[in-house]
Amino acid sequence: MQNIRNFCIIAHIDHGKSTLADRLLELTGTIEKRKMHEQFLDQMELERERGITIKLQPVRMQYGEYILNLIDTPGHVDFTYEVSRSLAAVEGAILLVDAAKGVQAQTLANLHLAQRQNLVIIPVINKIDLPNARVAEAEEEISNLLAVEPDEIIKISAKTGEGVEKVLEAVVEKIPPPSTHYSLPTTNYPRALIFDSAFDAYKGVVAYVRIFDGNFRAGDKIKLFASKAEAEIIEVGQFKPALSKTDSIGEGEIGYIATGLKNPGDVRVGDTVFSTNYKPQTTNFSPLPGYKEPMPVVFASFFPEKGEDYDLLKDALGKLKLTDASLTYEPESSPALGRGFRLGFLGMLHTEIISERLRREFKLSLIISSPSVEYHILKKNGQEIPIRSASEMPNPSYIDKIFEPTVVLELLSPSEYLGSLMKLLSEMRSSYLATDYLTKEIVILKYKVPLTEIVTDFYDKLKSVSSGYASMSYSPPHSLDECGGKQDGYEESDLVRLDILVAGDLVEPFSRMVPRSRVHDEGKRIVEKLKKIIPRQWFAVAIQAAIGGKIIARETISALRKDVTGYLYGGDITRKKKLLEKQKRGKARMKEEGKVNIPQNVFLEMLKK
Repeated sequence: MQNIRNFCIIAHIDHGKSTLADRLLELTGTIEKRKMHEQFLDQMELERERGITIKLQPVRMQYGEYILNLIDTPGHVDFTYEVSRSLAAVEGAILLVDAAKGVQAQTLANLHLAQRQNLVIIPVINKIDLPNARVAEAEEEISNLLAVEPDEIIKISAKTGEGVEKVLEAVVEKIPPPSTHYSLPTTNYPRALIFDSAFDAYKGVVAYVRIFDGNFRAGDKIKLFASKAEAEIIEVGQFKPALSKTDSIGEGEIGYIATGLKNPGDVRVGDTVFSTNYKPQTTNFSPLPGYKEPMPVVFASFFPEKGEDYDLLKDALGKLKLTDASLTYEPESSPALGRGFRLGFLGMLHTEIISERLRREFKLSLIISSPSVEYHILKKNGQEIPIRSASEMPNPSYIDKIFEPTVVLELLSPSEYLGSLMKLLSEMRSSYLATDYLTKEIVILKYKVPLTEIVTDFYDKLKSVSSGYASMSYSPPHSLDECGGKQDGYEESDLVRLDILVAGDLVEPFSRMVPRSRVHDEGKRIVEKLKKIIPRQWFAVAIQAAIGGKIIARETISALRKDVTGYLYGGDITRKKKLLEKQKRGKARMKEEGKVNIPQNVFLEMLKK
């Protein structure tokens, strides 16, 4: 155990985590040079396509006499839960900062997570080879943040490999070996913490674990603490980075356990797995400290286009839940769309990624509702109910108050963009909290904002007004002063339900909750967007935005026209008129009876605001 080092890389998105992981794999000889490719640990096609890490990925490396277990983590704010799971399984973290961009919001958020776990932090400045690198400024920001001397910060270029060897040396020197600091006797309780999982058709659920006590081998009988599920281990092994079978995995190591369990719900991230081969000598067995359950902030309904695909969707969500523990789902039914599921996400990027994975990996065609947050409705009879979609909203005559979730938004930006950022925030429903300075040039702005204002297109607007330099992170309010409403961070708001009708039919997935003050603007924006993206039909299609029975905005998609007189080559004009009259009557009948089939790409397009 003295030669084991467990660590992860944390950073803001696009600061070079995956590139640094590539260089570490090369330096330690974990991957043969001929098999090496960029973003090696990003296994999903979607990750390489977008150039971002979505899934945490563990790998075991050999550096001299030392075993290094690395967990590569995502950087986007929507995948913070992935980072928190990685941190619970390691003793140290490399804090990576882009020399050109400096410390950004998610750098701070991830650092705070690591500090709460009391991890050893190794500060590293990356991309020093870039012509616009601001190494001195990045040094100053990290020095202020971590209270370290500039010469303690490692400067590297993960792309060229310059200085990367020093990172490996620092991992060996500064990160402590794993220790079993838990009170229970290790000889009686082989225990491991599940930090991720995957599904294999032959091995069942494969749990990714950090062993804290004892060791596990194939044939051992195991039990999971939370789900009470019992199984016999089919196989154990390590990540190299593909699954590599071994005889056993022991104390301090990171590896996998193939449980053979076929029900994905039996294996939960954060749960403790323990061996029942050994009889406990005491009755005070307790699980390892895990991490809190993820709190979804964005909700959307997913319905299969074909009703018979419901069971396929259910199976697909069960398997996705294994690889993405922050995803939550529950069954839902709609009179118009049939059976489906209400899904909870950590943000809009998370929503897009899951819908894309369901389409690509499971070949499912889906109807997706407009994303919303969880509102609390206080009825006039004193009953309080949560609603996660506009379709659940009760009759307005029964409602006393509507509360919506509020978050504390933290923006980190060069001070020259301070005016632009404050102008952007003033156009939203927001209230100013504080301004702090990280350095003379870097400012941190804090605002209290309704969550629904920032989960859709705020990130794009932020990048636009700050030339790409500003970054954001948000968290629930931690005090009554910050939330100003209910203790759980909800504030009273004047909201109404906005419905969208296509050819006179209500399309539930497009319904949404909107502040009364901007309902006309929002209705106009939606119908204009739908006019552009819904395919034209053989009859004119009216798209309307309505509140209750009142229409507040309308657009019409003109009908496709077939030239029914094209084949005529002369003769009496009445022949032409007769055909045109017949076409006119047919279009009128179609308008009365016709249904508009809205393709899946329209629902996906409406996810983007």
